[in-house]
Amino acid sequence: MYERLLERKVQEALADTPVVLVVGPRRAGKTTLVRKVGGMKRNYISLDDKTMLDSALFDPAGFVRDLNMATIDEVQRAPDLILAIKKSVDEDLRPGRFLLTGSANVMTLPRVADSLAGRIEILEMLPLACSEIAGVETTFLDRLFAGELQGSRSSCSGNQLIEKVVAGGFPEALARTSERRRQVWARSWMKSVITRDLRDIAEIEKLTELPSFVRLLAEHSGSLINYSQLGAGIGVSHKTSYRYCRLLEQIFVVVALQPWHTNALKRIVKTPKLHFIDCALLASACGLTVARLKADRRKFGGMLENYVFSELLKLIAVSDLQLTPCHFRDHQMHEVDIVLERDDGMIAGIEVKASSTVRREDFTGLKNLSEACGDCFSQGVILYDGIEAVPFGDRMAAVPLSSLCE
Repeated sequence: MYERLLERKVQEALADTPVVLVVGPRRAGKTTLVRKVGGMKRNYISLDDKTMLDSALFDPAGFVRDLNMATIDEVQRAPDLILAIKKSVDEDLRPGRFLLTGSANVMTLPRVADSLAGRIEILEMLPLACSEIAGVETTFLDRLFAGELQGSRSSCSGNQLIEKVVAGGFPEALARTSERRRQVWARSWMKSVITRDLRDIAEIEKLTELPSFVRLLAEHSGSLINYSQLGAGIGVSHKTSYRYCRLLEQIFVVVALQPWHTNALKRIVKTPKLHFIDCALLASACGLTVARLKADRRKFGGMLENYVFSELLKLIAVSDLQLTPCHFRDHQMHEVDIVLERDDGMIAGIEVKASSTVRREDFTGLKNLSEACGDCFSQGVILYDGIEAVPFGDRMAAVPLSSLCE
């Protein structure tokens, strides 16, 4: 069993907050975590159990009334329970009363979004980070903002890096012994969440469109989102395309990375970029295998950027730093793949390069970002397929990709 870095945060939240909600994609390990944290002291209820689900849907208030120190799994299947839990905690504000999980972000639903303000802590649990797979704790984010990133102790590079990226981070997929069997798992996962979890949060008449739409999104992963173009690809409107993207975000299939902007730089692109939550899902949707990526490494660049972004999301979820990920692109097409903004306004920029060679001109986007940030710029790094940390001027460096796991 993998040790999950989020466990500490869940325990801390239960000690002082009445309701703790752990959200994330299905099969990421939420149930294993909450059962471990809750142990035998908590009443465990799964809404994947049809009898329990029917009871919760029929009488949410009655379902919650006699619960004390309860864990409720997959709460998005009966979102009205959130309103019943609000009433219960209004009457009894003891910390740790309810530990919930959701494979869809139930708090984005209009009827429950504001019901537990001040009474709930929401924690995001994503598939395994590379550091969790390796069984180590990483200090990458702290070292990034401190400007202390160094060379890597790991030798994960070249073809080994491709294998690592394509494998993704879902525990059940990683347990399979072959790439072919992991891709079978990924296709089954996608089919399941589209036909099941989407029904829990929205009414979609044409579910048959969604697999084609997901494949289309995979082809545009890492690109600026053009909802009209995506919609035209499956014969739907801009409005429908936007709705599909938002729903796929709610069930943790994709993430829209918002643009970073500042008044100091007027002419910048304000369109979000699209990434998949896990590279195994992206590879499966694109039909990309390790062998195909080894044969044509040009296709690996986008996959690697997606991998770094998903790894950073996992690290942000368990970090004590309050960070917001964005991307940067100006009208001269100078860009930075990922911008991390700390809650005090400090900025770090990250470029991703699927090469073992870094040139000075590769830092153009990071330098433009630095000029726009001024004194708020902490560090600009290019994560590359090498093992040495190489300085490239003031607050700029090329850093090994494997430092993400250290």
